[in-house]
Amino acid sequence: MFKKLSVLAMTFVLLLGCLPMLSAHAAGNATAKTPGNSNPLMDHKLGADPFALTYNGRVYIYMSSDAYVYNSNGTVKDNDFSALNKINVISSADMVNWTDHGAIPVAGANNVNGSAGIAKWASLSWAPSAAVKKINGQDKFFLYFANGASGIGVLTANSPLGPWTDPLGKALVTGSTPGMSGVTWLFDPAVLVDDDGSGYLYAGGGIPNNSDPASIASPKTARVLRLGADMTSIVGSASTIDAPYMFEDSGIHKYGGKYYYSYCINFSGSHPAAYPAGEIGYMVSNSPMGPFTYTGHFLKNPYTFFGVGGNNHHAVFNFNNEWYVVYHAQTVAKAVLGDGKGYRSPHINKLFHNSNGTIQEVQGNMAGVAQIANLNPYNRVEAETIGWNAGITTERSQASGGPVGNMNVTNINNGDWVAVGNADFGNGASSFKANVASATGGGKIEIRLDSATGPLVGTLNVPATGGAQSWQEVQTTVSNAAGVHRLFLVFTGSGSGNLFNFDYWQFSSGGDGGTTPPPVSKVEAEDMTLSGTYAGKITSPFNGVALYANNDAASFNQYYAFGTHNFSVRGASNNSSTARVDLLIGGVNAGSFYFTGTTPTVQTLTNVAHATGNQEVKLVVTTDNGSWDAYVDYIEWSQ
Repeated sequence: MFKKLSVLAMTFVLLLGCLPMLSAHAAGNATAKTPGNSNPLMDHKLGADPFALTYNGRVYIYMSSDAYVYNSNGTVKDNDFSALNKINVISSADMVNWTDHGAIPVAGANNVNGSAGIAKWASLSWAPSAAVKKINGQDKFFLYFANGASGIGVLTANSPLGPWTDPLGKALVTGSTPGMSGVTWLFDPAVLVDDDGSGYLYAGGGIPNNSDPASIASPKTARVLRLGADMTSIVGSASTIDAPYMFEDSGIHKYGGKYYYSYCINFSGSHPAAYPAGEIGYMVSNSPMGPFTYTGHFLKNPYTFFGVGGNNHHAVFNFNNEWYVVYHAQTVAKAVLGDGKGYRSPHINKLFHNSNGTIQEVQGNMAGVAQIANLNPYNRVEAETIGWNAGITTERSQASGGPVGNMNVTNINNGDWVAVGNADFGNGASSFKANVASATGGGKIEIRLDSATGPLVGTLNVPATGGAQSWQEVQTTVSNAAGVHRLFLVFTGSGSGNLFNFDYWQFSSGGDGGTTPPPVSKVEAEDMTLSGTYAGKITSPFNGVALYANNDAASFNQYYAFGTHNFSVRGASNNSSTARVDLLIGGVNAGSFYFTGTTPTVQTLTNVAHATGNQEVKLVVTTDNGSWDAYVDYIEWSQ
C-alpha cells in the first residue's frame, strides 16, 4: 500500500523538478483519459489500491480515497496517505462508462469523517477488498479494509453500494489474532469466496529487517486466514505464505481449479531475475490455504508503461468470461502536476492464462479494454456515468431517486463536457430530458455526437431553479440522432463559477425526431399474479403492489424471442431504508432492484441475459429483515 522514504530512495526516481502550483486544466480538454482510451477509468478524481467485485452484470471497483494534500503555501505535497479514510466506488456494465458512486465514509475514530464515519474504532481505511456471499438465501456484501498497517476491519451491506454497517465494532484481524505474529504491515486484504461458499482472507506485508538479505528474500509476512461462515469471524490460526521477496498487495483468484496468490515484489537489496523489483509476482496452490509455489510474474511496475512509478497494487477478476487485472498508476496526477507525487488512479487491462496455467505478461497502456456493450440512451443515465470528461467534478446529491448514495455532476463551467461511449440510438431519438439545478442563471447543454465539436443534434436550456440542489426536469427536441455514437454533452453559459448541477439524462423516441427504436414493453404490477403470505395491491404512493415479506411476489408469463433485454422497475421503500426486489426469469435470478426511501424511482438492469421462449417473470422479495417493505409500480423491458 505504501513505501517508506528509505524504500522510495531505492526505486524509480519520481521527482522531476520543482512542482508548480496546482491549477485547473483548460476547459474543453480531457485531463488524462482521452476519448477513445479506456484508461485511467476516471480522471475527475483519484483512486488507489483498486479491487474488483462483479455482481449482476456490473463491475464494482473499490479504492482507497487518494486526494491531493497541500502544503501551507498551496502547493501539492507528496502523498502522505492522510486522506485515505474513505473508500471510493465506481461501477460499469461496459468497462468504459463508469458511474461514480462517491465515497464510503469508513473511518470514524476521532471524528475523522464527522458523524458519518462507520467504523468508529478506525482512523484510516486503506486498500479495500469486497465479496458477496449468499447467507440464509440472501446476498450479503462484505467490505474489508486496513486501518493503516495495524489491522483489518469489515463492513457489511445488502447491496454492493450499501448502506454499510460495522458488525463488529472493532477490527476483525489484529496482531493478536492467532498466526499473525511476525507480520510487519498488517494491511492490504484480499478476499476469496470459494465455489463451496467458504471464505478466505489474505493480508500482510513488509520486511522485518531491510538490512538482512535473508529477510528481504523471505520476509514471511503474508498470511491467509479462514473466514467463518458469517464472513465476519476467523476460524483457527492464520497460515504463513512464504512469498519470495514479498512487499505488499495481496491478491487472490481461482482459475482451472488452482488458487493464484499474487503480490507486489519488494524493492530492497538485489534480486534474482525471477523476482523483479516492484512487479507483481504470483504463486499457485491446490488449496486456498496453501502451500503456494512461486511461478512467475505478470505485471510490471507502472513506470514501465507510464513513465511514473511508485508502488504496484492490483486485483485479478473475471467478467463475462474474460479475465482482467485492475491496478493503479499515477497517470492523472502526472497529467495535472507534471509528476505523480504518489497520487494514484485505477486502470484495467486484459489478463491471459496460458494453456499450462501460467499467466502472460500484462500489457499496461492507456488504451485499456474495448467497450463490451452499447449504452442504452433511452434508459435513465446518471450524469455521473462518465466515459470521458473535461472540467467537471462530482458531489453527493440531494436529488431524489438514483442509486444508493446518488451523486451529481458539478463545477460546470463554460466549455466543460461529459461524454459516454457507444450510445445506441437505434432508428432515432426525438427528445432529450435532464434533471438539473442552478442557483445562478443556468446555461445550456449542447447535445453533440462523436466529439465535443461534433454534429449538434439538440440544445437544452437550463433555467435558474432557485438553488444548487433545487431540482427540475427539463426537456428539448433532438434530430438526426440515430445509430451508435459517442455522446458528448457540452455545457455552455456566461459568468464565472458553477453554471448548474446535473443529476441524470434520458432520450426518448417518436414525434418529429425519428422513428421508434427497439420497443419498450410494460406490465403494471397490479395486473400481475400475486403470491406469498402478505403480497397485496396498493393505491399509494402509486397503483401497484406491496411485497411485505420474504417470498411475496408478483409474476406474469412472457414470450421472449431474444435472449438479452434491459429491465426497469419503478418502485419505492415504505421508509428510509433500502428495499430490494429480485428479478427472476424462468426461475433464474437475473438481478436485483434497490429502492431507497419513499419517493418512487426507476431502477434499471442493463444487458440482462435470459432464456428465450415462454418464461415466468417474477418480482420477489428474498432479503426482508423486517425493517422495510417493497412497493412496485410496474416493470418494463426493451432490447
